Amino acid sequence: MNSTKPGSGRFFDDVSRLMTNAMGVAQGAKNEAETAMKGWVDRWLADRNLVTRDEFEAVREMAIKARSENAELRALIAAMGGRRHRPSPRPRAGRPGLRASPPQRRRRLMSRPWMRPPQAA
Repeated sequence: MNSTKPGSGRFFDDVSRLMTNAMGVAQGAKNEAETAMKGWVDRWLADRNLVTRDEFEAVREMAIKARSENAELRALIAAMGGRRHRPSPRPRAGRPGLRASPPQRRRRLMSRPWMRPPQAA
């Protein structure tokens, strides 16, 4: 072929532009298909209550931390031996003697219809 013809260079430029545009369209279609497929897979996984990798790793780290804390607490309990700790009695809030006796409290609760036990038929 002789490239000295006046229209041959233009023809190949047009073909080149056409192929470039076709590749751009194909690349766009590929990206669109990937996005649609990823969305479909994400919905499918969500419908089956599967966890993501990030959630799994977070729970895994929490479990590892809890196990190490349990081991530390067991060592502390073993070091304490048979000693028992009795907490000191807490002071009651309010003034002493104002607390209702159990029968008064029961009467007060029974006056509320939603607190009454169901009646036998």
